[in-house]
Parts: sequence; C-alpha cells; structure tokens
Amino acid sequence: MRTDDATYAQRLRTLQFAKWKQVLHVQAPYQANLRRQHLGRTLDVGCGIGRNLGVLEAGSVGVDHNETSIKIAREAGFTAYTLDEFAEAQLPHESFDGLLFAHILEHMDAATGVELVEGYLPYLRHGGTVFIICPQERGFATDETHVEFMDGPKLRALCEQVGLTPGRVRSFPFPRAIGKAFAYNEFCLRATKQ
Repeated sequence: MRTDDATYAQRLRTLQFAKWKQVLHVQAPYQANLRRQHLGRTLDVGCGIGRNLGVLEAGSVGVDHNETSIKIAREAGFTAYTLDEFAEAQLPHESFDGLLFAHILEHMDAATGVELVEGYLPYLRHGGTVFIICPQERGFATDETHVEFMDGPKLRALCEQVGLTPGRVRSFPFPRAIGKAFAYNEFCLRATKQ
C-alpha cells in the first residue's frame, strides 16, 4: 500500500470512523492537545482526510498528495488541496500563523522530511509555529507505510536543519515509556520560525 493510493484514504476513513472510536470519543484528548497549541490559521501539511482540520482555527487549510483523501476532506466541508491545486492556488507567502505536520514525517526518510518542511516554510509568517506530531514505537509499527522512526532527537535535528528554533519534545498523552506498548502515544514538538 502507498499513501497516495485510494485504498490508503479508505483505510484512514475506516480507522477514524470505527463505531467504538465514535462512542468512546477517543480523539478528544488529541483534539484538546491540538487546540491548546493555539496555532492560529494553520496549513495542515499531509492533512489526509481532514481529521485535524475540524479542530484547527477558522481559515485553516489542508494539503495532501492523496486525491481521494482530499475528496473526503472536502466532503466533510474542509478547505483542502492536492499538491497541484495548492501550487496553482498561489497562496501568498507568510499567510499562515502555523504549520502542522501530524503523522506525516514518519512516512519518509529524514532527508525527504527536511525537503518537505523547507518547501512549506515560506507560507509561515515570521514568529509562527510549526507543530510536529509523530508516533512512538508501537504506533510506528502499526502502519506498513511508515519509513523512518522520528524520535525526539531526530525531530529537533530536523527543525534545526531548516532554521527553526525547536522547543522541548513532549510525549502525549502518556509518559514516554508507554509508547513502546501503546499505539497512540505521540512525540509532539513545537518550533518557531525566527
């Protein structure tokens, strides 16, 4: 399976809308954590089917290389672009307060991750925030499309390499050791564009 394939988008939809997840509202703590970041108008890079767009502030936009995912996000009422559409939209530089890279950097090697972040940094205003979320060990092992395990030191190094000032890497929602057994434990990192 590839992340640009229609079956991957359907997999995301199936996982997100599983009945038990809706009943238990398992996304609530993750949504609250994202809201607490106060990212402002955000560009969600690798937005998938739009799971985070519903939590981000009004005017936020998603971009993804999976056309089926973008179609699903639009059906949900979100503003989302394919890569080609984003390029054609010619959005002005520094037009976003935040950039979100949630569960995307682990789908590529570190060098490609650097290129991805660098490619979207011009759209972030000076003083804006980049928020990165990556799975810990157990979560990384759950998806065959994951390529590189991006732990705290790798995330900080990526940020420094592209000229961002990284903050502290946090483990969410549980302490770091839980990530070896719990698939939904994440590394979270805020960085600032100077």
